[in-house]
Amino acid sequence: MATHSPWRLLRELLRPYHGRIALAGIALLVAAGSMLLVGQGLRAVIDRGFVASDPALLDRALLGLFGLIAVMAVATYGRFYMVSWLGERITADLRRRVYDHLLALPPSFFEEARTGEVLSRLTNDTAQIETVVGSSASMALRNALMLVGGLIMLLLTSIKLTLLVLVCVPLVLTPILLFGRRVRRLARASQDRIAELGITIDETIHEIRTVQAYVHEDADRALFAGRVENSFDTARQRISTRATLIVAVMVLVFGAVALILWVGGHDVLAGRLSAGQLSAFVFYAVVVAGAVATISEVIGDVQRAGGALERLIELLATPAAITAPPQPQPLPQPSRGDIRFEAVDFRYPSRPQQKALDGFSLEIGRGEKVALVGPSGAGKSTVFQLLLRFYDPERGTVWVDGVDARMADPAALRRQMALVSQEAVIFAASVLDNVRYGRPETSEAAVRAACVAAYADEFVNQLPEGYLTHLGERGVRLSGGQRQRIAIARAILADRPILLLDEATSALDTHSERMVQMALERLMEHRTTLIVAHRLSTVQHADRIAVVEAGRIVGLGSHETLLRDSPLYRQLATAQLH
Repeated sequence: MATHSPWRLLRELLRPYHGRIALAGIALLVAAGSMLLVGQGLRAVIDRGFVASDPALLDRALLGLFGLIAVMAVATYGRFYMVSWLGERITADLRRRVYDHLLALPPSFFEEARTGEVLSRLTNDTAQIETVVGSSASMALRNALMLVGGLIMLLLTSIKLTLLVLVCVPLVLTPILLFGRRVRRLARASQDRIAELGITIDETIHEIRTVQAYVHEDADRALFAGRVENSFDTARQRISTRATLIVAVMVLVFGAVALILWVGGHDVLAGRLSAGQLSAFVFYAVVVAGAVATISEVIGDVQRAGGALERLIELLATPAAITAPPQPQPLPQPSRGDIRFEAVDFRYPSRPQQKALDGFSLEIGRGEKVALVGPSGAGKSTVFQLLLRFYDPERGTVWVDGVDARMADPAALRRQMALVSQEAVIFAASVLDNVRYGRPETSEAAVRAACVAAYADEFVNQLPEGYLTHLGERGVRLSGGQRQRIAIARAILADRPILLLDEATSALDTHSERMVQMALERLMEHRTTLIVAHRLSTVQHADRIAVVEAGRIVGLGSHETLLRDSPLYRQLATAQLH
């Protein structure tokens, strides 16, 4: 990721919208210019109308003043609309960019990252940037123009009083410089505390049954309360620092205005300045003071957005470890479904001290059904992780249809495989959308056919809205066996040549297991199938069974052969089948 500076990232996001930015800039200049000319209108009203006692001049001066205000109102509308549109557009683009990058990151990233923190960056941090782009930046630019323009008009009105103003300006800028960095540090710390809250909420809600089953509510309340207080303390420090900054600026600014009024009033009494000039000067002084005060307040938002951008850049800078090579090697079409592991060594990034696979070699032919059995932690599921190229091996090679998996496009490789895992993944969508997840364009008739083949059609038709029924988060409206059959229907509809079954029946009761097993038998027809299982009863009829221990194959053959030749398999079989 080339982007290292928060503001460089912001420029990249703004680059496609130069036309909108130009229109917003024009509106901003017109609005600021109109506001500055209001001071001259005020001077004319007082000097030509009131002091000269000329009703016609007063009418013309007031009419010109109203015209200026009308122009300023129209320009302000244009500026507000354009800038707010930019804020929403940039936020939408940034969220898409971060989300797209998240989908490209390997599972190893999510082993270490906390879901709540990632969500916080995608929502809260982007909202901070929306505030700056859609509001604060516009206010800062507008007030910067007002500050510069106001100072110019002050000089044109009275050089002596302007010099007095310029002496006061450094007094106002000093606290901004002193407090600005601290506000930024506290802003980032505040975002981190909010992310911690998101993590706690996410874990508690997703695991609410476990929380309540273990009567852990009081401990979770105490933990959450502590994190809320930490978040509050950090926010309080940020607010206190920012409030101190604003108060210091306001006291200094309006103290300076009072001083200017005192000096200018004496000049009017001495005849060195007209009443209209003093009124215009005070108007511009107030404009300058208001601009400085607003800028000092906006700086807090800008600092917070800078912290948010830094957090998002950290996320965007996380490399996608698994990528397609510059010239991917195409897989044969149609696929044969041949698989070969050749002397594969692998360690998970989160557990670098322990080998998950150690010199693992296995060849599976087209249409063959091979089961992997062995104790927990032996490396069985790791075989699937490498086959799907969620990771690359340290040594050795994974071949699919004679192509090194590292030389293929990961998306093309994964399109050859259908996965049915132990915990069936059901999305918060309808039955239709869940089943056609792998082939979104498929017709409803094809979805129904897949559900019939998976023995799911009967219970789906009994749902309140049939195939249009929303299944709730993680499929809470279905039993374990029903979720598994929906997952099998998804794999049937995907119609891929290689099938990966990861403990697909281990968590089911006897009746559900029988139904799922019937669905799996249909699914496995004419497909190369790799099965990970703890229950030996589900794999006895596989073409071959590989016994895995400590990342190595320690036995390979039929059920009967392994009972005779493999002590580990015999031990597993004795424990389960007798």
